[in-house]
Amino acid sequence: MKAFLLAAGRGTRISKSIPKIPKCTLDIGGKPLIRRTVEMLLGNDVEVTIIVGYKQEHVRKVLADLDVNIVYNPFFDITNSIGSLWLAKEYFGDEDTIIANADVFWSQEIFDKVVATDKDNVMLADYNRADDGDYFFYVEDGILKKYGKELEREERNSEYVGIAYIKKDFVESFVKRLDKLVGGQQHGIWWENVLYSFIGEKDINVLDISGTFWSEIDFIEDYHRIIEYVETN
Repeated sequence: MKAFLLAAGRGTRISKSIPKIPKCTLDIGGKPLIRRTVEMLLGNDVEVTIIVGYKQEHVRKVLADLDVNIVYNPFFDITNSIGSLWLAKEYFGDEDTIIANADVFWSQEIFDKVVATDKDNVMLADYNRADDGDYFFYVEDGILKKYGKELEREERNSEYVGIAYIKKDFVESFVKRLDKLVGGQQHGIWWENVLYSFIGEKDINVLDISGTFWSEIDFIEDYHRIIEYVETN
């Protein structure tokens, strides 16, 4: 199995509240967030590739002794995450693949749920967090129908987590679509748009992980919520 962690962005929304470092390197109970994630993945025999950009030296430092692939996106300030993933495409193969935003705190419990799926693709969502959140889905019978930050309350029923899983049979099609989008100069969109672009052609499945703890660090309150969870569990 392979995993790709997107860690190139600036994290502008939280930048005024933290040191000038990538938010994925913030300390979580004595260990940087991204190191926690990487150690979990390596412990499950997953080959890990991290795409870095902003203040890349901080990410490299906290992972220096771990066996990972690191790809640098020198255009991190003018491309979105699809550009970062495209730069790492040589590391895709014919293995099952996880793609995740590196600023997401998640656990072995969530990993186990992901890899147990029988679908050829899943995007993770929390059905208990449709009222407040950052990016929303509307899902019917486990299939993604609508997505976006601006979905009105009646148009959404879950919050996207920031993690997707692609089975090996779908990886080739995914990479071809990634190539097509970037080749069409659509480098200002998120990596998730590769999956969204298949809607209408094939089912993009959604896995509900409500009831498990996870958090993407967008705001300082998210960071504090993670710290509280780690300290009490």
